[in-house]
Amino acid sequence: MLTQGEDVEVHALARRGWSVSAIARHLGRDRKTVRGYLQGKRQPGVRASAAPDPLAPFGGYLSARFADDPHIWASALFDEVVPLGYRLSYVSFARQLRLAGLRPHCEACSGVTGRETIEIAYPAGEEMQWDWFERRGAPWGGTAYVLLGTLPHSSRVRGVLAESLDQPHLIEAIDGVLRRHGGTPRIWRTDRLATVIVPGTRDMQPSFAPVAKFYGVVVEPCPPRRGNRKGAVESSVRYVCGRWWRTMTAVTPAEAQSSLDAFCSGPADARPRRAADGERTTVGGLAGAEPLLALPAAPYPATIIVSRTVGANAAVAFRGNFYSVPPGLAGTTAECRHRLGTGVVEVYSPSGTRLGIHALAPAGAGTMVRDPGHRADLERAVLSAFTTDPPCQRKGNHPPGPAARAEAAALLAGLGPEMTVDLARYAELAEAGR
Repeated sequence: MLTQGEDVEVHALARRGWSVSAIARHLGRDRKTVRGYLQGKRQPGVRASAAPDPLAPFGGYLSARFADDPHIWASALFDEVVPLGYRLSYVSFARQLRLAGLRPHCEACSGVTGRETIEIAYPAGEEMQWDWFERRGAPWGGTAYVLLGTLPHSSRVRGVLAESLDQPHLIEAIDGVLRRHGGTPRIWRTDRLATVIVPGTRDMQPSFAPVAKFYGVVVEPCPPRRGNRKGAVESSVRYVCGRWWRTMTAVTPAEAQSSLDAFCSGPADARPRRAADGERTTVGGLAGAEPLLALPAAPYPATIIVSRTVGANAAVAFRGNFYSVPPGLAGTTAECRHRLGTGVVEVYSPSGTRLGIHALAPAGAGTMVRDPGHRADLERAVLSAFTTDPPCQRKGNHPPGPAARAEAAALLAGLGPEMTVDLARYAELAEAGR
């Protein structure tokens, strides 16, 4: 094997007219070695293996199998070539297969990593990109669901926390994001959310079509396996998770929402950008010039339904407040229903019976909203169960009383006379049986 320096010297001497033998004598190398480097058959710094390539006899078979299935597992191929005469281990086979580069490239399965990309021009106010991000182990327990909406022209992002990923919560979160942006663009671009797009198609869910008509927008799903098409919101997800979620100090959903709003309108909007004419500006400055469509006065009237467990105080928790139900239902499950755009919350039993209707309190206020009728019924139930008697003496002596003894005598009478065994008679019978 020649080093890089020796290889350069070999080629320089050959250009001067030196023969292969003269170069070999000068370097103290074999003539076949020098000739191999001059002919390009050997690479400097790479030692040629003296042993034959153990995978070479199987190259034709492996190429044919990759033509049948480009994604066939190496372990399956190993099981096929062993009966054909391959003698090395699977580890050696996998390494030789990788170095030989026999597996064909599949563009459809390679994803977007490494592909060439180009910037997409987004007209101002034309499009908004949507995406959820989920984080388990939220400080208030369970999973945090945050819907982000990004204007790709300016990169301005707004977000809303939701309790669930179902369609009513999605609609409520969309309306909240739009009102934080101050309007809506003409196009909503989403990935293939099952609550928006029929799975496996580009068609909109029939239940979501009225929502798009209500806001006067067009919903465009991303092409399949083309995640870069909504790269603006994907970048926002990484940014919000890294800059806000990882350092958030909120311990309730209401506090987290306030923290997210402050972050989006503060540090996120203050990020530096360049305007079309090259002047320095910020994300907030670019977004302020985007022409957005006006929003309806009230959100789309979807109905939020969540299940809650009735507490000992005859109330259920809903968005940081408590709403009363009739007494006697502690530990049972109830449904809280809130129609968007209205100021009331209704509580229903699992069978569909309405247990109460209340005015909706501000989220996170910690208010107890109790119906006057429920309050009166609960007061009566509490007072009726109230007593001034001392607790029972659980360690005292309490022998059976007259009633218990009478019952015991009746039970014994039903068993008949007590049986008496004569041992002497038993011995006589035993002797007679021998």
